[in-house]
Amino acid sequence: MTVKKRQAPGEGRGRGGERIREVPFVAPAGVPAGVEVGSLAALAARLPRRSLETPQRPAFHHLLAPSAGVLHHTVDFVHHTVRPGSWLWVRPGQVQQWHDMTGVDGIAVFFETDFLDAATAGAAHLDDPYAAAVGTPAARDAPALRLAAEHLRHEFDALGRMPLEPHTAALRHLLAVLVLRLSHLARPVTGPGAEPDETFLRFRDAAERDFTRTRRVEEYARALGYSPRTLTRAAYAAAGVGAKEFVDRRVVLEAKRVLAHSDASVARIAAGLGFSSATNFGKFFQHRTGHTPLGFRSAVRGRPAAESRAEP
Repeated sequence: MTVKKRQAPGEGRGRGGERIREVPFVAPAGVPAGVEVGSLAALAARLPRRSLETPQRPAFHHLLAPSAGVLHHTVDFVHHTVRPGSWLWVRPGQVQQWHDMTGVDGIAVFFETDFLDAATAGAAHLDDPYAAAVGTPAARDAPALRLAAEHLRHEFDALGRMPLEPHTAALRHLLAVLVLRLSHLARPVTGPGAEPDETFLRFRDAAERDFTRTRRVEEYARALGYSPRTLTRAAYAAAGVGAKEFVDRRVVLEAKRVLAHSDASVARIAAGLGFSSATNFGKFFQHRTGHTPLGFRSAVRGRPAAESRAEP
């Protein structure tokens, strides 16, 4: 992956009003634009130390599958421990942080959303901001995922064996196979995280659109034509938390993103997130995270996030 930090006009603007530093996708010279396939070991060898220590917000997808060692990676301020057999999927706009990759190898796939056709993007849920970061396929499905990844990597490395146009088409089709299998064979199928019903999907979309305007479940229920209790039941079934908690967590996540990636004042962030004052926002944020807003900003810029999650 070739990355270059920049701030293009009008891009990367957070809801708190300040620019968020993004890492755009820049294809290596001579290869098809929009996709790159390589190894985690080769990536680690050329990642500068700053990239391993500094949170960043990529504008493209990462599919990372360790085959040796244990990959430690932070996504949206949650630390994930990814072992061989599991896949990590970082989506555009999420905040990520690399960690020490000594002894880690495996496949790394980077691609822009529009490299794939719209039908594939929809079927693979590419635009789902709530998709799980880590997926572990069942034993019977793991070989198919490995085969898809190996075929994609083989085709990527075969640049020049065919004219560029059919080579790019082949990469597009092979990547489609991989992301479709990954999105449907390496995701939870029972309990919280199962395929959500229409009620939750409508509520989730409304919350994503309006969380900076209101955190009141009653307002969402009234707008969607449900009772607050119905929304709470739907949220518990799909996400494992109530409707109010679901919205509050989205507010906290956006606050963390803006605090980590901008120097906006607490008052400006508070206003951008719909709080009546910086004081109210500060109390809300400290109650939910254990940090003051400025304390969190200092902590996340100086060391890895404190939250942790390990996958089997």
